[in-house]
Amino acid sequence: MRGRFVVISHVFMRRLLIVFALVFFTSPAFSQLYQTPAKQALLLDADTGSVLFAKEPDTKIPPASLAKLMTMEVVFNQLRSGNLSLDDKFFVSENAWRNGGASSGGSTMFAKLNSEIRLEDLIRGVIVQSANDGCIIIAEGLAGSEAAFSGLMNERARALGLNGSYFTNSTGLPDEKQFVSLRDLAKLSQHMIREYPEYFRYYKEPEFEWNNILQRNRNPLLRMDIGADGMKTGYTEASGYAIVGTAIRGRQRLIAVLSGMTSKRQRSEESRKILDWGFRAFEKLSLFGADEVIGKANVYGGVKPGVDVTGDGPVEIYLPIGNRDKLKARIVYKGPLLPPVEAGARVATLKVWIGDELSQETPLYAAETVEKGGLQRQAVDALKELLFGWL
Repeated sequence: MRGRFVVISHVFMRRLLIVFALVFFTSPAFSQLYQTPAKQALLLDADTGSVLFAKEPDTKIPPASLAKLMTMEVVFNQLRSGNLSLDDKFFVSENAWRNGGASSGGSTMFAKLNSEIRLEDLIRGVIVQSANDGCIIIAEGLAGSEAAFSGLMNERARALGLNGSYFTNSTGLPDEKQFVSLRDLAKLSQHMIREYPEYFRYYKEPEFEWNNILQRNRNPLLRMDIGADGMKTGYTEASGYAIVGTAIRGRQRLIAVLSGMTSKRQRSEESRKILDWGFRAFEKLSLFGADEVIGKANVYGGVKPGVDVTGDGPVEIYLPIGNRDKLKARIVYKGPLLPPVEAGARVATLKVWIGDELSQETPLYAAETVEKGGLQRQAVDALKELLFGWL
């Protein structure tokens, strides 16, 4: 099977020409639409998955405390499956107290040695206070050790398609073997927002008190009137200042991931600026309605030579206002498809580029069932594949 790039239906191309005034090679590159001093940056529309801005999104960087997002995903997944409850209690070992507590010099919730703490309090300590001791307590309680828990983190990362990340501990403390990419962090955040709304609410808590010590949430976006409700900050000398921030305005949610900044102030200013820009500089356009045919995918040896493909509901995209002339779209699939092709089966992907940057990938599904054809049909398709398949 070959990877195929298919010309989209004539209806779609007319829409591209009319709606987007498609004129190639005249606009600035996608990455030039916005400038930031952050070494790496990614801005994502959480609903459509449209990438609104990207700067080295696949570069592998130290995760710092952003690794705690993966720690919480493991916990939330265990809660969802019924293996844990918020009332479960976890023991504070000497290792957690010594390497994650006040004496370690890192962020902590000041858990008392040999005490027991409810899981919900540990979750709030990790999310609001970025508590290293809270992470280690959870890791040891769930898996016996941090090393074993990092195995759970990597298992979940692979299941979610986070192929540019690898974890060795629950806290994000420096380890040269540990890394993440901004694209993975954005995808992880998008997943957590969608799948765990009952637990995502912890990320907007402004403060949390434990052991008679009140600490404010370290996310500076929560103290700004911009609709922010998550998620996490991080810092190490190797990575600089980093943040995953998300905000809602109207019906739109954006996720911003930035790393490699030089100060807390720059992190605060840049994360706010890119979110403001994202909300103002893009417009949402509907390309196709629910069940509307987008194009065709070839079928080898079927009763029909191709199958109509549609999206799962309306197909929408965000485009930069005033910079619509670099849009390209293709239907991509491995083909030709082999019959029978069942109606509703995922068979292709609609990929949309703005300039050279892949902005959005939308799954496409067979709109009808195509059964296997007779010998004559198969012979004709075999000849076509022999003569023209290399194209």
